[in-house]
Amino acid sequence: MTNTSGSQALSVLDIIKRMSLCLAYIVASASMIRFNKFLMTKDRFPYSMCLTSCHMSMSFILCLVLYLVKPGAFPGVVNCEGKRMLVLKWMAPIGVAFAVSLYTSNQAYMYCSVTFLQFMKEGNVIIAFLMSCAAGLQAMNRVRCAIIAWIIVGSSMAVSGEVNFVLIGFVFQLISQLAECSRAVMGEVVLSGGGLKLDPLSYTLFVAPTCLAVLIGGNMATWDPAIPGALAKWWPYLLPNALLAFVLNMLVATIIKEMSAVGFILAGVCKDIALVLFSAVFFAETVTGQQGVGFMVALAGVFFWSYLKVSPDSTAAMVVARLLQMPPESKMPNENSALMPQTSANKV
Repeated sequence: MTNTSGSQALSVLDIIKRMSLCLAYIVASASMIRFNKFLMTKDRFPYSMCLTSCHMSMSFILCLVLYLVKPGAFPGVVNCEGKRMLVLKWMAPIGVAFAVSLYTSNQAYMYCSVTFLQFMKEGNVIIAFLMSCAAGLQAMNRVRCAIIAWIIVGSSMAVSGEVNFVLIGFVFQLISQLAECSRAVMGEVVLSGGGLKLDPLSYTLFVAPTCLAVLIGGNMATWDPAIPGALAKWWPYLLPNALLAFVLNMLVATIIKEMSAVGFILAGVCKDIALVLFSAVFFAETVTGQQGVGFMVALAGVFFWSYLKVSPDSTAAMVVARLLQMPPESKMPNENSALMPQTSANKV
C-alpha cells in the first residue's frame, strides 16, 4: 500500500513538474516573440543575424561561467569524456539547424504579423511527427494519417486567409519551422540517448558554440556598417533580450528531455493560442473569419492527437480505430516502443 501511494504521489509530482515547465515555456517563449518583434523593425534593430548571435553568445557565456563555478551541475560533460567525435557528430547538425531556425524566424518578423506566424506553426506537429517517424522515435498508422490531414486542412485555411500575405516572410518562416523541428528531434535523441544522455545545461553548453560558429559566418556575409551604432543605441534592450533567450533555451532543452520532441511542439501549440489572442487583443493584429475557423480546426486536430496519446483506450480512440479498421492506439508501437531490436546503449 505504501509503495502504491508513493507511486501515485510521484506521478502527481511529475504532472505538476511538467505543467510548470510548460507554463514557464509559454510565458518565456511568448515574451521572446513579442520582444523580438519589437526590436526587428527598420527604425530599431533590423539585423536578425546579429540579434541571433547576441542570443547565442549570451547562452554560451553564461553556460561557461556556470560550468567554471559549479561543474557538478553539468553531469553530461563527464558522460561525454572520450566521446569527442560522437559529440561533434550530433552537435554540428544541431548547431546548424539551431542557427538557421533562429535567423529565419527573426527575419520573418520583418514581413509578417506575429498572429500569422503562429498560424503557420500549427504545422510543426506534423513536421516533428514525420521526422520522429524517420528517426524511429514514433510510428505511423491510419489514425495518425487522418489527424495529420485534419491539421493540414485547418492550417491551410488559416494561412491562406491572411490579408497581408508576403511570400518571402512565408518562406522564411517555413524554413525556420523545418529547422526547428529537425533540432527538436535530434535534441530528443541526444538528451535521451544517442550514446550521450545529456542534461539541459550540458546540451546548451555543447550546442551554443557550434551554433555561434555558424552565426559568425552568417554575420560576416550579411554585415552592415550601421550595426555598431545600433548596438550602442539599443544595448539596454538587447541585454535583457539575450538573457531571456538563455532562459528559453534552457526551458526548451528541459521540455524536450522530459516530454519528447512532439511534446515540446504540443506545448508550443498552447503558446500559439495564448499569443494569437494576446496579439489580436492588445496589438490589434487582424484575424479574418477564415483564419479564425482554420485555427480552431487545426487546434481541434492537435488536441485530439494529444487526447489519443494520453487516453489510447478511451471510447473515442476505439471508435476511430474501428472506423479506420485498425487496432486500438494502445496496441500500436509508439515512441516508447523500439521499432527494431536495439542494444540498451542505443535505446532512446
